[in-house]
Amino acid sequence: MSAVDFRSKTPAQLKDQLLQLKKEQFNLRFQVATGQLEKTARIKIVRRDIARVQTILREKARAEAQG
Repeated sequence: MSAVDFRSKTPAQLKDQLLQLKKEQFNLRFQVATGQLEKTARIKIVRRDIARVQTILREKARAEAQG
């Protein structure tokens, strides 16, 4: 997903999305360890999406704290 898609979500939705992404990352790591992962690029995409969600959550929290 792009940052624009994430920005349109509420903090609660972003936290749910973050949880789903972390679960997916966990499963991908297991697939790598067992040699079952075919699309290795998915790891990079998930990592970047996690970073995007965390960044947007911080931005929203900072904006809320400032007023």
